[in-house]
Amino acid sequence: MIELNSRILVVDDMRAMRRVVMKILTELGYTNVKEADDGATAWVAIEQALALNTPFQFIISDWNMPQLKGVELLKKVRAHATMKATPFLLVTAETEMSQVSEAVKAGVSGYITKPFKPETLKEKIQKLQVPKAA
Repeated sequence: MIELNSRILVVDDMRAMRRVVMKILTELGYTNVKEADDGATAWVAIEQALALNTPFQFIISDWNMPQLKGVELLKKVRAHATMKATPFLLVTAETEMSQVSEAVKAGVSGYITKPFKPETLKEKIQKLQVPKAA
């Protein structure tokens, strides 16, 4: 499970959806949550965090966003030596098996379909396998 003090990044181009996810995380006791409005701005935030030696330890991202889609952000994270094992949860309204398959092939840690209940997010987080620090 993700530790309560973990650095978490919530990525969604819809502000209302970011707020919903962040509210759920806060209610679950997570205290170190940042947000990004697109995959491209998320990648900048990820690089800045890495440069400061404070990498994000969990990423929750929407799939459909302008500039850089969530699955493309996932692929960038998985290709990065430091970030490749970071738990990554995709949230989407898409239910096409081809998209689910693409996300699994890209190494997604979990997948939630919108709309979802707070309990669903909590259950997904509890099931995540967090890599041990070296």
